[in-house]
Amino acid sequence: MEIFWFVLGGIVLAILVATVTILVGRNPELPPAEPAAELPADADAPGSDIEQATDAQPPADETTGGEPEAVTDVPEPAATRLARLRRRLSASNNPFARGLLSVLAADRMDAEAWDDLEATLISADLGVGPTEELVAALRRELSIDGVADPEAARRALRTELLRLVGTDADRSLSMRGADGVPGVILVVGVNGTGKTTTIGKLSRVLVAEGHSVLLAAADTFRAAAADQLQTWGSRVGVEVVRGPEGGDPASVAFDALAQGIETGVDVVVVDTAGRLHTKSGLMDELGKIKRVIERKAPVTEVLLVIDATTGQNGLAQARVFAEVVDITGIVLSKLDGSAKGGIVVPVQRELGVPVKLIGLGEGPDDLAVFEPAAFVDALLAE
Repeated sequence: MEIFWFVLGGIVLAILVATVTILVGRNPELPPAEPAAELPADADAPGSDIEQATDAQPPADETTGGEPEAVTDVPEPAATRLARLRRRLSASNNPFARGLLSVLAADRMDAEAWDDLEATLISADLGVGPTEELVAALRRELSIDGVADPEAARRALRTELLRLVGTDADRSLSMRGADGVPGVILVVGVNGTGKTTTIGKLSRVLVAEGHSVLLAAADTFRAAAADQLQTWGSRVGVEVVRGPEGGDPASVAFDALAQGIETGVDVVVVDTAGRLHTKSGLMDELGKIKRVIERKAPVTEVLLVIDATTGQNGLAQARVFAEVVDITGIVLSKLDGSAKGGIVVPVQRELGVPVKLIGLGEGPDDLAVFEPAAFVDALLAE
């Protein structure tokens, strides 16, 4: 009997096992995962879906071999800039202009009024000598008892100011090198004058006049200076030659000139590190840059950038730079705003070279060719 139950239990167990096996066998298998999802490592394999998707991407720019096409600005013509910017020299913004117009506004110019005018002009950075000349000439032209005819006073002011500023100097930029080589413009100045920004704006002036330009980022002590030039140049399609940070500035300038000769550009503009005029070692290096450039081609223009807001201190800077490199022209930056404007006269007398460009704002086309008549008319505009 015991054997019977033992056999029966075995049969039941066998049936249960068979039943479970059948039920499990009837469940459908899960579908296999997609190869790319199951094996992400296949993304690197040839012919994978991911690689095919990558190959299907269009190039960044089919016309330039994958490099994004440069978007260039159209600079404002240089001839129209000073007319647009003249309001920034008006009496509402310029202490020099306010002092001049006080003559026209006065009903009577007595000795005290003339003394006040003289003090105002000196404080507006005109300098003692030019101020005495201007006041003496005006007192000869105008009645000491008053300004009977405002228009006559304005004409006298305009005539004397033009005489002080000078109308005979050549204010054009020299950009023609000898024997077909590019002209070379070397730009110098102390720290903080806006020199690199001025070079960027100058490139726009030159492009607007139809010149081909190459920029040399020879301020290797400040990486941001080269990046800044690169940004300015890219806006107008101007290439920038740069070297390693901390590299030899003279070498960068030389390489840029060599490239400019090879590509046939009209002018190479060389940025230099801002340097304190009291640091003799840095000033000597500036002389070295000029000498190295002139092994290959003459420097046709040396522009000194002076911050017009520094007033008479700018004259001290100018004297030292003139001893190291032959300054041929002056750029007065930041002439709008708090600048007093009178510095135009003494800085020209100090160096014996003309102001060629003036900066009158922060916009990309706010650098203008200096025109004495337009400058004086802007000062006298009400």
